This record gives sequence, C-alpha cells and structure tokens, in this order.
Amino acid sequence: MRRKQHITIKLAAIFLCLSLWISLPVKAAAIDEQTRKILQDSLSIVEIDQEIERIGLKQTETQHKQQELQTQLSIQREQIQSHQERAGAVLRSYYMGDRDQLLSILLGAKNLGQALTLIDYYQIIISRDKDILTAYQQRYTSITELERQTAIAAAELQDMKSKLITQRTRVAALQEQVDQQVNGSSDSETLKRLIEEMTSYWENIGLYEVRRHFKALAAAMEGLPQFIQGQKGAIVTNGKKYTITIQQDEFNRFLQSRDEMFKQFGFTFEQDGITVQGKSGTMELLIKGHYTLENIPKNAIVFHVDRLVFNGLELPDTTRSNLEQQFDLGFYPQMLLPYVKATGVETLPRQLKVQLELNL
Repeated sequence: MRRKQHITIKLAAIFLCLSLWISLPVKAAAIDEQTRKILQDSLSIVEIDQEIERIGLKQTETQHKQQELQTQLSIQREQIQSHQERAGAVLRSYYMGDRDQLLSILLGAKNLGQALTLIDYYQIIISRDKDILTAYQQRYTSITELERQTAIAAAELQDMKSKLITQRTRVAALQEQVDQQVNGSSDSETLKRLIEEMTSYWENIGLYEVRRHFKALAAAMEGLPQFIQGQKGAIVTNGKKYTITIQQDEFNRFLQSRDEMFKQFGFTFEQDGITVQGKSGTMELLIKGHYTLENIPKNAIVFHVDRLVFNGLELPDTTRSNLEQQFDLGFYPQMLLPYVKATGVETLPRQLKVQLELNL
C-alpha cells in the first residue's frame, strides 16, 4: 500500500509550486510519452487514494447504520411478540364463535334498554378487537420494513468492502509501476520533483478549479428548461410526441450568459457524444461524455463523463464517478413540460435531440 503524501503548503509555497510547475511543462503533451505516463499514473494514485478514503468513511457510516437498525429490529421483535399473542387471541375468538355468542345475546335482549346497553358493549369489544389487530399490523409492517433496510445496509456494506479491496489492489499495482519507472529513469530526482509539483498543483489548485467548473455547469443546467422555452422552434410536436432540438451554438451562448467562465470553454455536439474543452489560466480541461435516458429514481436525461483530461493528464474513473455524484449535469423534461416523459436522447453533429411523449 502506498503511503500517501501529505504536503502542507503555505501561500508562498503554492506560488513557488506554480512557478516550478510552469517552468517545468504545464502541458503533459510537451514532455515525452514515458514521463507523461508516469505523471498520469501518479495523479491516478492520488485520486484513487482519495476514493479509498471516501469508501472507508462511507463504510464506517454504513456499519453504524446497520448496528442501529439491528438494535431497532431487536426491540421491534420483542414488542411484536405481545401484540402477536393478543391478536391471536382475538382471531381465535372469532374462529371459535365467541363473538357470534355475543351477537346472539344481543338479538335475545328482552327490551329496548337492554338491547341498547348490549349494543354499546358489543361495539366496545369489536372496536377493541380492531385496535388490537391494527396495532399488530402496524408492528408487522414496521418490522418488515426494518428487515428490508437492514438487508440493504448489509448488501451496501459488502459492496463497499469489495470496492475497497479492488481499489487498494489497484493503487498498489500503480505505485509499484511508478516506483519502477522512476527508479529506472536516467534522472530520477528531477522526475520525483516533477511528480511532487504536479501532485501539489492538482491537490491545491487543479481539483478546486475542476470542481468549480462542474459546479458552474450544474448551476447553469438548472436554467436549461427556461432557455429551451425561449428558443423559437426548439420544441416540435406531433400528436402525443414531442422533439426538443438544442443547437450547439445557441447552447454555448446560453452557458456564457449564465457564467463568464464559459467564454473560455466550448461545448461541441458530436455523433453519440459531447466534448467540452477550454483553458483558464494555467489549467486546460477536456471533458468527453454522453447522455443516457434513465427512469430511476426519476425520468431524466443523465450526463456521464467518459474522459476527463487535466493539463494533458487523464484522470481515473474514480474522479469521474465522484464528480458525477457531486454535480448533477442532467436534464429533467418534466421541469419543462409537466405531463411528458423522455423516451430517447441522441447527439448529432452540432445538435442535441430529446424525444418526449405525453405521460397522462
């Protein structure tokens, strides 16, 4: 297991790091392929280490949740025992005909006053029987739900344990590979310094900038329904079916109107995919992704990040997945038209099309 580097950098050191990083190549494309690969693997190690930490924290939370559910389940099982016995007694009384005898007594009343009194008693007994059966049903439903939640927590915990093992194995293999390449380099000290500066730049500035851009994009997407409504001819209807067409140039203008930073970044709609590319200061970012139609947990057009390249270095799947979870870049058709659902999505050269139909 790699011993993760914890680098404490003051403001002056950050500027020094930046100047060193810029004096060394800012773009990985400007260095030889072997060095670029070493830097990329080193960056992956940093990010996978972060994923291991996130999984570990989530694992601890899930363990506590599972323990709490188990405690609640034990309490519910004890409480349901008494409810079960009382409910059983009520059901046996109906099965054995005890309540029929009460009804017979009621029908055999000698006068109206006695009949009314017996009716009151009968209603009290029936009402009490109903309360007992209802209480048992509620307890039974509650314990069934707790058992379901406990099983889900147990499955999640097992899944996280498997992911933890996978990522630890992965980071160990990468670390061994990087160590071998660095030790075999003709100038290992310079390479080590380059790795340290690249790591510092990413942890202190790069990751912040990437998240800032994803956050701005997620915020902009919230205004997409209003943008579409304002575009003449963007929505075409054919009976119960609708087609939304978003033009690449109009979409870029929309983003630029939402945030100044998108003046340095452009979206390109391609066949079956989208490319986002741009430069901000010393950072160059390339995102490749695609949209899919999903119905769980709700009907939506969801964006998936297929590639994420920072200053020429491709970030691992763990980073892409984490950014997808943190920032929602999806599109929800029902925010545009309440009574429709998306049935398809496709990207074409310079166009994004979404198919909808009435969902009454």
